[in-house]
Amino acid sequence: MTELQTIILTFEKHGARLDKAVSSQLTDQLSRAQVQQLIKDGLILVNDTPSRASYRVNTADTVSVAIPAVVDIGIKGEDIALDIRYEDEDCLVINKPAKMVVHPSIGHETGTLVHAVLGYCPDVLGVGGIQRPGIVHRLDKDTSGLIIVAKNDRALWHLQKQFKERTVDKRYLALAFGQVQPPQALIDAPLGRQRNQRKKMGVITDPKLRSRPSRTEYRTITAYDDFTLLECKLLTGRTHQIRVHLAYINHPLVGDLVYGRRKTKQPYRQVQRHFLHAAKLTFKRPSDEEQITITAELPPELQGIIDDLDNG
Repeated sequence: MTELQTIILTFEKHGARLDKAVSSQLTDQLSRAQVQQLIKDGLILVNDTPSRASYRVNTADTVSVAIPAVVDIGIKGEDIALDIRYEDEDCLVINKPAKMVVHPSIGHETGTLVHAVLGYCPDVLGVGGIQRPGIVHRLDKDTSGLIIVAKNDRALWHLQKQFKERTVDKRYLALAFGQVQPPQALIDAPLGRQRNQRKKMGVITDPKLRSRPSRTEYRTITAYDDFTLLECKLLTGRTHQIRVHLAYINHPLVGDLVYGRRKTKQPYRQVQRHFLHAAKLTFKRPSDEEQITITAELPPELQGIIDDLDNG
């Protein structure tokens, strides 16, 4: 049985939403998202009765908050080198290499970014959830580049809120097959799981099928004879979004064996990953909301392709 820590709260003002009122009093312990989950789980009671997140608290109310203890399920830090591009008391921005999985899962019980972060900063354990401590967003295994890790729950909530409200500016470098036309455009095509291959995403045009609005802006950086180097900006954050959107307009990513072309020319065939790199990230720092921008250059295996194309 999971041990619970129970906290009793009262309020000096009335009219605030329950989730907001509780999270404002327990800022150092719980994010608003965590409070909402505790309400759903029946662990936050108003006058000994379960309530909704939208309930408006009264000064006469007594609210009990039962916080489950952090359970150690065996994730241990590992001595794995990290390319840290930014760090403060609230967060890390890491330049993740390709082939590194972000969080533990079946088949990836060791060697993940989470293991590396815990080896560097053990206090991150328990932040935002045991399986993904501190992880604000994610990158595919074969996508390299910038990823933010929160060091505490307050920072996690602050950063996740920015992602949810789409105020984080995420720019990716992508090498696509063909000469992409027009040179700059918005791809606005809803994405969802493919019916016959649930692990793959696809553009869903049938209104009867489940999909989510998905928008990607791109602009051409360099047009080559058979390829185009693009900067892509995510306006939404769907699984495999850039990869699927570029394939949808018949310009799939170089090296993408899931959504792209299996037969490619040398030297591109020898790179065992798709050409997608999270190169630029702009967000508000949790401590003072100052806007900062972090960049990461192409890794050598991708830069080598560009050098070959430039040298013709």
